[in-house]
Amino acid sequence: MSERPDTAQETMVGTRPAAPRPQGVPPVLDEAHIGDIRGALGTIKLHDTGARHGFRARLAALLAIMGPGLIVMVGDNDAGGVSTYSQAGQNYGTSLLWTLVLLIPVLIVNQEMVIRLGAVTGVGHARLINERFGRFWGWFSVGDLFILNFLTIVTEFIGVSLALEYFGVSSYIAVPLAALALIAITSTGSFRSWERFMYVFVVANFLVIPLLVLSHAQLGTIVHHSVAPSIQGGASSTAVLLIIAIVGTTVAPWQLFFQQSNIIDKRITPRWINYERADTIIGAFVVVIGAGALLAVAAFAFGGTPYAGHFNDAGTVAAGLDHQLGSVAGAFFAIVLLNASLIGAAAVTLSTSYAFGDVFGTRHSLHHGPREAKLFYATFSLMVLAAAAIVLIPGAPLGLITTSVQALAGVLLPSATVFLLLLCNDREVLGPWSNPPWLNVIASVIVAALVELSLILVASTMFPGINVTRLFEYLSAGLLLGLAGGAAYALHSRRGTLPAAHVEEAPMDRGTWTMPPLALLERPVWSPGRKAGMLLLRGYLVVAMALLVVKSVQLAH
Repeated sequence: MSERPDTAQETMVGTRPAAPRPQGVPPVLDEAHIGDIRGALGTIKLHDTGARHGFRARLAALLAIMGPGLIVMVGDNDAGGVSTYSQAGQNYGTSLLWTLVLLIPVLIVNQEMVIRLGAVTGVGHARLINERFGRFWGWFSVGDLFILNFLTIVTEFIGVSLALEYFGVSSYIAVPLAALALIAITSTGSFRSWERFMYVFVVANFLVIPLLVLSHAQLGTIVHHSVAPSIQGGASSTAVLLIIAIVGTTVAPWQLFFQQSNIIDKRITPRWINYERADTIIGAFVVVIGAGALLAVAAFAFGGTPYAGHFNDAGTVAAGLDHQLGSVAGAFFAIVLLNASLIGAAAVTLSTSYAFGDVFGTRHSLHHGPREAKLFYATFSLMVLAAAAIVLIPGAPLGLITTSVQALAGVLLPSATVFLLLLCNDREVLGPWSNPPWLNVIASVIVAALVELSLILVASTMFPGINVTRLFEYLSAGLLLGLAGGAAYALHSRRGTLPAAHVEEAPMDRGTWTMPPLALLERPVWSPGRKAGMLLLRGYLVVAMALLVVKSVQLAH
């Protein structure tokens, strides 16, 4: 554990003074975040930190710890994801499967950094941004997370409505019942109970497998298009935007906030990081397999039929599958859509409640009941009920909301990934858990690619007539030049740096090292280059948000 004293250990507003932390436990802001790991599939006692020997012992530990990584990944296959993957399959066949395969390392790299931040710091993502980069960025991160997440929750209830309309259930019955069910599932006061409910949604996600069988999918075609990049009909602005939508619905800002806070809430400490990494890797493959199956179902079911190339929404996909493959296939797809909408709404809303509790210093744990964590559960309930109410308003601009979610996610993704990378290189925060150089190289390439896609998405939303293919070519060339310049500068800086005198440092035990209390950390000192970069990022966000608001107002009229 850190050498720093615990006398300044932070405690929540309105709670009793924190007891001394056990070794290897980070300085959490909610006393409920210290204790036994009580997962859906097992328990690990707080002081049980011994090595696991043998397959059965390691499997038992993995099952107890599994959850945050699997849930965040499957939760990302939400209503928007089901719609986007179905659109890709219906309009482009299986030719875009390769995009999903490329997203596996992106998901793993991004969420692995989140794992370390959660387990080592005991502090949520929004709070870390606020403390390390200033109040502007802290409040901006919480504010934009709230807006984006709220609009996303609205799209989840649109999914609920479309799914149950297939079975003849009125939206005025389906949506309120779904909202109340989500509140009830989350308000049990037991983390284990909540996680078990989430596992029900995870298991239901696998209904895509029998659906894939019903579509008479051809394995050889699936494998070929998974490893051979192509675009059916050739590259076009529409195809490029759909690829960006696939990336945007699979890699979302809320994932960073949710998994970091959920790891803390589950009481996962540095001792168990490798198990949580395995949880996240499993989740990444599960989400991509599920997404690929949905894409393939639409491709094989609608290929060579009048439905091909005419995607409308997820509801018409269910009706089309009913017509092409039978009522069982239609019902399975509607259930998959309903399931995706519910787990997406649960995870996205919870990420916001976690962030509010983290920043405002109030209780924010599923281990508390509603009476103990009023703001936490009130935030969750109000967001769910308000989003459900919007879906039920006659004439509500649901199409505009769906478009705004994609554009806003594109605007916010660069800042989220940039802060993630900066935090994981902050040695005051992560100490021996900071990013190694090779990971920084990979992460920098990923961040640069996400920034490029964000720029394209924002530009195409603001200026629909823009040539997206040409813009992609220009930005890609600029990206390659920028990466080459950055690599050259880094090499030059390393060569120009005189070797420091060797100083003996006390070895750090990564298994027990945790971040010192935030009050004891020195604020990071930014170089002129980093200051310029952050000002540029702030300027981009302000301009892009302003343009997005103007565009939304224009579309509304």
